[in-house]
Amino acid sequence: MSYETLDVRVDDRGVASVTLNRPDKRNSLSAQMIEDLTRMAGTLGADPAVRAVVLTGAGEVFCAGGDLTWMKAQIEADRATRMREARKLALMLNGLNTLPKPLIGRIHGGAFGGGVGLACVCDVAIAETATRFGLTETRLGLIPATIGPYVVARMGEGNARRVFMSARLFDADEAAALGIVARAVPNVELDDAVEAEIQPYLLVAPGAVAAAKKMVRSLGPRIDETVIDDTIRRLADTWEGPEARAGIMAFLEKKAAPWAPGGNDVL
Repeated sequence: MSYETLDVRVDDRGVASVTLNRPDKRNSLSAQMIEDLTRMAGTLGADPAVRAVVLTGAGEVFCAGGDLTWMKAQIEADRATRMREARKLALMLNGLNTLPKPLIGRIHGGAFGGGVGLACVCDVAIAETATRFGLTETRLGLIPATIGPYVVARMGEGNARRVFMSARLFDADEAAALGIVARAVPNVELDDAVEAEIQPYLLVAPGAVAAAKKMVRSLGPRIDETVIDDTIRRLADTWEGPEARAGIMAFLEKKAAPWAPGGNDVL
């Protein structure tokens, strides 16, 4: 199956490499990429030949977060359209989170906003030491809503509160301390570190892996339809506020947002 925004390859071991493939847009999450990731999760999840999935990004950045053109369209849309689009994003994240295969993140360059969300739905993520991270939504007058349940599940409330609201950038070592990634390694060691995470899964029963993952999710924080619906509502509410419009337009126009007179240098 082909995808417009993803490069998906499966090797003879059954290891699927999924590459976010919009390097010119820093692999930002467009409507098409959200659709492609949702389809990919369903397809690979149902394929008995797939033993593990590695998620990475083409170019210099793993994922710069939400596509700003897509977010601007939500500002201009009505509430029903905003909620419909937010649901697509939420269902994509849920599809990756519930993927009945081990999902391994290979993170490099930068992971911002939704990129942090993608790292947090991975079962394990390894970052290159020069990677920068940030939950940057509040710089735009938005909130990390649909990714919120997965971020808090990964970090815990206390750690999440250190970075969830401030939009400050932090390095890969702090991302490891927060629990977003398992560890940070030099670029020359990144592929070997990811391979070390893959290898054990080639020695265990795939059905047992899927059942164990399902069980551990059931024992963790509740992320069900009620929680997902609440995040969609909260995001739609934020999109309707004046801060979101001002923040997104300022970013697109490369101007300072009203609350940031020093300039808008999120990424």
